Amino acid sequence: WAGLGSAPAGPRSNRQRQAWPMEAVLGQVEQLPALLAVSRSALVRDWDSLTLDRALEWARYFQQIYDRFRARPQLREALGRRLRRSQPCPLLGFPALGRCPQLLGLALLENRALPPAACRRLLRSLLQPPGAEPGCDPRGLELLARRKAAARLLALPRRAPGPEPQLQAEARLLLSRLRQEGQEAGEAAGQLRWLCGAQEGQEAAGQLRWLCGALEPLPQPRAFGVVAAALALLKQGRGAEQAGDGDGSSSPGGYQESAEGDECTAGLLLSWLLGNQERFSAFCLCIPCSHLAFLADHYSQLYRPYLDLLTGWGRHLHYDPLQGQWVKSCLDKAELSWEELRERFICLCQGSTLLKEQTQAALELLRTQDGDFRVPGLSVWTDLLMEVDGSCMDTKATGK
Repeated sequence: WAGLGSAPAGPRSNRQRQAWPMEAVLGQVEQLPALLAVSRSALVRDWDSLTLDRALEWARYFQQIYDRFRARPQLREALGRRLRRSQPCPLLGFPALGRCPQLLGLALLENRALPPAACRRLLRSLLQPPGAEPGCDPRGLELLARRKAAARLLALPRRAPGPEPQLQAEARLLLSRLRQEGQEAGEAAGQLRWLCGAQEGQEAAGQLRWLCGALEPLPQPRAFGVVAAALALLKQGRGAEQAGDGDGSSSPGGYQESAEGDECTAGLLLSWLLGNQERFSAFCLCIPCSHLAFLADHYSQLYRPYLDLLTGWGRHLHYDPLQGQWVKSCLDKAELSWEELRERFICLCQGSTLLKEQTQAALELLRTQDGDFRVPGLSVWTDLLMEVDGSCMDTKATGK
């Protein structure tokens, strides 16, 4: 991108706008991935103030392109295709042009190779962009500041054994980004439906593709932890999540809209989890059983697949009379030991009354199908029911 020189000045009149040579614009848009890649690399250690100003000029120019063509679906699509063609993975689309100053600023703020003088210049530019009036577009700066604070938090060494603060921060970022993708996809799909009758749900498909592209490159434990934390945040109340987002509405209509948006976001996360059986199995092995019980209690779509998974694992246990306990009959198929399986069923029965009743009814049905034995050591479901009932009695006796 450095070979392009200074960014062209944006046109100011309708006649000038109509005179934009489209092929030149398409060629310039191809440089956006390179600009963002350089801003994250060690090459910025050689940047001076003039180089930084030139990069920021290009970011603002790309934003002007977005503003100019956002209402023209055919040109939007052409620009989006050119962007996807210029990068190995189609992670950037046309909406990235509108966020280019924020994307560039965030990448540079997180890059420790940026020299101090250029960093100070960047901060001054972000606090008062050229031509901006005082108080203009405060949300962009607030969002940038929140993301930078989260990046600082994630860079801190762990002081506690649990990864909860890191996962909470990453989950809030994921939810914020999914909502942003949903708004932009909804806007684009609305224009397409008006023009050519595009079907509902295309925006959700686009969000799911973005989610796959964001999560699948991550190590599985980290991706699973972020998704589990995000699902929990969505069920812990809009107010708790607002602490990391701040765009909620107190009006009834705004609350309903945000609730519907949260439901769609949860649906996307669950679609990613449940769309692949091996992925879901790995997720259930990775996440603590108490957290899984919480999610199964609050997401009905998750409970039945989780129960089916536990049932399959339980069928690979057999009773060893010499040891007097249930052991794995096939080491390559039995993922859980007897102790782990028992703990997971007990956690499910310590949830809501409905979850407890559903789990006990499922175990009773499995016991009946297995011969309806009532003595220990003959059916794993009989023994699990005895353990679950005993745990429930202990809980009731202690008043917990």
